[in-house]
Amino acid sequence: MPILRSSLPSRQPVLFLPHGGGPCFFMDWPNTWDRMADYLRSTQSTLPHKPDAIVVVSGHWEEDIPTVTAALNPPLIYDYYGFPPHTYHLQYPAPGSPALASTVCSLLHEAGMPCTTDDQRGFDHGVFIPFMLAFEDADIPIVELSLLKSMDSAAHIVLGAALEPLRAQNVLIIGTGMTYHNLRHFMNGSPATNQAAQEFDTWLERAVTAPAIERNAQLAHWAAAPGARICHPREEHLLPLMVAAGAAGQDEGMRTYSDTVLGSGPINLLN
Repeated sequence: MPILRSSLPSRQPVLFLPHGGGPCFFMDWPNTWDRMADYLRSTQSTLPHKPDAIVVVSGHWEEDIPTVTAALNPPLIYDYYGFPPHTYHLQYPAPGSPALASTVCSLLHEAGMPCTTDDQRGFDHGVFIPFMLAFEDADIPIVELSLLKSMDSAAHIVLGAALEPLRAQNVLIIGTGMTYHNLRHFMNGSPATNQAAQEFDTWLERAVTAPAIERNAQLAHWAAAPGARICHPREEHLLPLMVAAGAAGQDEGMRTYSDTVLGSGPINLLN
């Protein structure tokens, strides 16, 4: 996955982390997700210092307007299906932050965007599953920001840009998703699917590591990239990357992890 690193050591970077498939890291699923799990466990070691709070956008929450969790003690949403019973009892008791939720909305309002808070919603599995590895102590306050139902890539870049000032306040901004998300093709596997995944992988790495203006322009038109719609029939798992790119400002992106996850055939993921 790409990391967008700040040139200022006092400022938090922006991360785009893989969240795997369902509760994959907490099942007897030999080897398949081990490298991704190890990568997630290394997350805190890449930061300049421990963040005071985290704003996260996952591929599993969409609203008409940007919406921020504002519960003090957010519950978990077990929004995956058909997995072993124990995976519906996983716990991640990280606190929320109504104050940070209010700050996020203020920043969006200042940028001319509507925003609202939700004091009932909890964290979906795109948050708590990877965070159980990346921030296992569950002691950092977290607020989750929704995607937009419009699926407008450029709008999500603008959304992220409004959040950039938080980084200087020791707030870490994270998008979680996957850079390949076509479950039907993934499970069936085919040479054509694998080629499309590799082509999109190559394009996406070049886009993310380009200078900021070029990066954002390419990401806004990601659907024109080779293999794009085979990798993402629907873009909700890629849009958190757009938010991260916007929040990165002028910082450069770099690829810090790649892996091949197996369905019936190998699918190369830019992770």
